[in-house]
Amino acid sequence: MGAKESVKEHADIRAKEPKMYHVIMLNDDFTTMEFVVEILIDIFHKEPVMAEAVMMLVHRQGRAVVGSYPYDIAVTKIHAAMDRAKAEGFPFRLTMEEA
Repeated sequence: MGAKESVKEHADIRAKEPKMYHVIMLNDDFTTMEFVVEILIDIFHKEPVMAEAVMMLVHRQGRAVVGSYPYDIAVTKIHAAMDRAKAEGFPFRLTMEEA
């Protein structure tokens, strides 16, 4: 009878970090500043002072990055914010781009 052979296999498995996407808030002349701050607090989990600062940045520059997330989370946050804006009758817009 032959000797048993043992084979050791070394698998080098590494989790790949997901691509990140910037969520970008766009300025418009109709959405209220209060609504924008509310979105930044409720959906993007900004502190009230930071939410107001980001809102002013969007107002002055026309757009600003409000967060960086993996694709699925970015899409979910954009849809949640835009659905709420639609329900309130605001033309509020967000977009995203690869970080």
